[in-house]
Amino acid sequence: MEKTWRWFGPNDKITLDMLRQIGVEGIVTALHHIPNGEVWTAEEVNKMKDLIESHGLRWSVVESLPVCEAIKYAGPERDQLIENYKESLANLGRAGVKTVCYNFMPVLDWARTDLEYPNPDGTSNLYFNLAEFAYFDIHILKRPGAEASYDAETLRRVAEEVAPRMDAEAEARLVDTIIVKTQGFVNGNISEQDLNPVEKFRSLLDLYKGIDAEKLRENMAYFLRAIMPVCDEWDINMCVHPDDPAMQILGLPRIVTCDADIQAFLDAVPNPHNGLTFCAGSLSSNAANDVPALAKKYAGRTHFVHARICAPKPNGDFKEASHLDPRLIEVVRTFEKERPGVPMRVDHAPLMLGDEKMGYNAGYSFHGRMLALGMVSGMMAAIQHSQSDC
Repeated sequence: MEKTWRWFGPNDKITLDMLRQIGVEGIVTALHHIPNGEVWTAEEVNKMKDLIESHGLRWSVVESLPVCEAIKYAGPERDQLIENYKESLANLGRAGVKTVCYNFMPVLDWARTDLEYPNPDGTSNLYFNLAEFAYFDIHILKRPGAEASYDAETLRRVAEEVAPRMDAEAEARLVDTIIVKTQGFVNGNISEQDLNPVEKFRSLLDLYKGIDAEKLRENMAYFLRAIMPVCDEWDINMCVHPDDPAMQILGLPRIVTCDADIQAFLDAVPNPHNGLTFCAGSLSSNAANDVPALAKKYAGRTHFVHARICAPKPNGDFKEASHLDPRLIEVVRTFEKERPGVPMRVDHAPLMLGDEKMGYNAGYSFHGRMLALGMVSGMMAAIQHSQSDC
């Protein structure tokens, strides 16, 4: 696999020169300064490509060219936004950038409740506490009917474990974690400049009233069918990111959570340019998913790999786990054998060695990801060596 790294552009504290020194081969980035829905011009695309190449690297993957909410819920401006998307894709294709990671998650790109969950060794990881998330949903967001989305044990935890320790400061921290810190740096719907993020979040949820999973699947297929001619012309691989976490949340339809969901969107648009970002971390957040088996099943339609893994608990909580987890080793083995050369980036690594003081985007530390890249690089070298001996 090609060793890539998510880089957030010229303002990223982690520089391209640093990345080349630690063995990164390709860059995963986006034109974060361009508002969602606007065209990525050829000039802006080539400016980014030239900058990356001037440091001896290549622009391997776009993550992401955002799919606007109006495309997802089929708003009246959908067709114009799709035309803009097609123009951006063509400009990427002309520049030789051929892999585009995107998501079709309504409103919330990804969710955690703790960005610095302490580990025994002094590092920290991202963590999802289902009861804390339920507290946010029921008592802060006050979504109508929210209680019905959770089982009795989760509601007990909300009442007995979470609510007693929630004051105004704790609630503000939970809001900041769930809908600000995890969203704002990825062209998200909420930013740190929003004065009332909860109210804005409620208004975004309202856009999906009446949109169930079947309708969202139809809207995704509509989008993919519209852009496939451009992908065919320029040989661009679209690879959807699984929902994170891979479960139903906030009453929203989530349609890339499991084997059946993946098969459904691939079958709906069977063009080989319609593919998957195999994020082992997102898929493993749901204990029902056999992640190594999914890697083997969908290797042929995978155009990009996110190398991380989660450790789910019986109560619905999960944390980001070690990159040396045996399940992730099997995933790496599969893609090394089945998809040589596919771009791969490590993801959501621990905060360590002062990372926590650097203000990095949530989940995107330098030392933690460097350690993870070393681990995965070692796996790849061992697998390649074993293959050469066969």
